[in-house]
Amino acid sequence: MAEALEPTPYDALLLLSFGGPEGPDDVVPFLENVTRGRGIPRERLKEVGKHYFLFGGVSPINEQNRALLDALREDFAAHGLDLPVYWGNRNWAPYLVDTLRDLVRDGRRRVAVLATSAYASYSGCRQYRENLADALAQLEAEGLTPPRVDKLRHYFNHPGFVEPMVDGVLRSLAELPEDVREGAHLAFTTHSIPVSAADTSGPAEAHGEGGAYVAEHLDVAALIHAAVLERTGIDHPYRLVYQSRSGAPHIPWLEPDICDHLEELHGKGVPAVVMAPIGFVSDHMEVLYDLDTEARDKAAELGLPVRRSATVGADPRFAAAVRDLVLERAATERGQRPARCALGALGPSHDLCPAGCCPARTPRPAAAGA
Repeated sequence: MAEALEPTPYDALLLLSFGGPEGPDDVVPFLENVTRGRGIPRERLKEVGKHYFLFGGVSPINEQNRALLDALREDFAAHGLDLPVYWGNRNWAPYLVDTLRDLVRDGRRRVAVLATSAYASYSGCRQYRENLADALAQLEAEGLTPPRVDKLRHYFNHPGFVEPMVDGVLRSLAELPEDVREGAHLAFTTHSIPVSAADTSGPAEAHGEGGAYVAEHLDVAALIHAAVLERTGIDHPYRLVYQSRSGAPHIPWLEPDICDHLEELHGKGVPAVVMAPIGFVSDHMEVLYDLDTEARDKAAELGLPVRRSATVGADPRFAAAVRDLVLERAATERGQRPARCALGALGPSHDLCPAGCCPARTPRPAAAGA
């Protein structure tokens, strides 16, 4: 048992996330961090931040990360995995560079990194690797010796990520009125991104229409659909749809939007819809506003019964999946060939992002890759 739970060469796990404001005074500074370099006026940021102000200026993401940290620490302790867990954000406190500085001062030398994004894309993977490179360079500029960081592989098809979402969809179906339940459609939602970014997501061999980003989401949607069919005996029609578009109108982004999709389904006489946010790890602002507020309002306007299924959040099965990913990568780094757990047609993702994986429009240094 001790050998199976050996984390060497890692001496810490870093939870790396997006971050979010925790009060009204934080909203505009947070958005300035998110949009830095784009020249967006402060008055425009106040308008953009209206979603946050509707909820007291608080994004739920930080509290959800705290819950995940607790779940990880509880799981590690229960299974005898002696590995401290740290937390750093891209855009708000605790900032990544401050957390890495803490890791150095605590004597940590080799760090496994879990990003709160399960899929391949520039913003969900490469940008986090760029953040790591920037923070490590800053530590070097301060005269500190930065730790080596290894980003854990994408976990979109790990059972510990998929199975809680299956249960969430089943619960949501059960909550629908009985007379519309059997005819309900499943709308699997994720963050829309520019078509150009989707087409170049993942390794070069995955580039093409939708790239790895769309392919991975379609794989998860098919897995959940099949599981729901197996457990209920009902073949609920489904589609991958998108939400949270934020780009300029003239730039093509992935479609259809969830609200447009609800209108289309209603026009076809579909009796009910379950919205399943498979692209998100937790119920943060994109879920709270774009689905629970905007999409629900659209459904109410249409008279269309809808339910929104749960994200994975701090589900114990997800915490166990993270433990599995850490131990798998640790064994690989020790020269072993551990079993790599993955469902669906795509198999386990790569450990090291190859050159050209999820490229940015302007090349920048990125850590934790080939």
